[in-house]
Amino acid sequence: MTEPTIKAEEFQKFREFFYRKTGIRYETSNRYFVDKRILERIVATKSGDFRSYFTLLRFQASGEELQQLTNRMTVNETYFLREEFQFQCLVNSLLPEIIIRKTDNTPIRIWSIPSSSGEEPYSIAMYLLERWPGINDWDVEIISSDIDTGILRKARIGRYSSRAVQYVPALWMRKYFKPVEDEYQICDDLREAVEFTQVNLAATADTRSYRDFDVIFCRNLLIYFDDLSRKAAAETFYDALKPGGYICLGHSESMSRISSLYQVRNFVEAILYQKPLEAR
Repeated sequence: MTEPTIKAEEFQKFREFFYRKTGIRYETSNRYFVDKRILERIVATKSGDFRSYFTLLRFQASGEELQQLTNRMTVNETYFLREEFQFQCLVNSLLPEIIIRKTDNTPIRIWSIPSSSGEEPYSIAMYLLERWPGINDWDVEIISSDIDTGILRKARIGRYSSRAVQYVPALWMRKYFKPVEDEYQICDDLREAVEFTQVNLAATADTRSYRDFDVIFCRNLLIYFDDLSRKAAAETFYDALKPGGYICLGHSESMSRISSLYQVRNFVEAILYQKPLEAR
């Protein structure tokens, strides 16, 4: 039996379709990565060839296969306390400003997207518990989202390799993790401190309910988007933030090159971006 292949024009069709659905655009240089995952799903679904598989992707009512492929197309490589200077900025600079402005007792709301396998939101939770005295006086809600349903299941379980926890201080390891076989299981208190949700940032229906956040962490996601998708994402985050709210991007990303909606804030620890206080 002949192995299925993907022609150049088929790759182009898929690339445009996947971009419309997710905002992620793959270039020709990514063909090996893309083709490999499509061919795996052609075999798994017994589609036989690209044409039949692409029909399934486009017209399956449940959208289950598109989700299965998306789970395999997204990159989820991270570790605890990555770019720690932004967590330092959160507890030393952002939260004190947020508290001064608060006129009610509603929780401080933090959105981490993409969640990947949970290292970032759990790092935020640990940092608040260990480095922010205000945690004793204020309720904090941490929501963490990803397009990948498989990685969200891993995040909720909270079991990690030694590489993922290599930068966690020894004291924190003893407090928040326990060895399980050759991995480390995060404690139930931290697992319960984070709410994980499935969100496609390119789908308005998914993001419409995400509002009134004080801080958004969106690090190293927009590098996978083109200019149009980045601009749309910036507008989505703008709507999701409270006036005066902050967004943290990855060290190689700059909101100034994406959107003029935000003000640049130079803190001691990091450069972040703020929704203007007078915004409504």
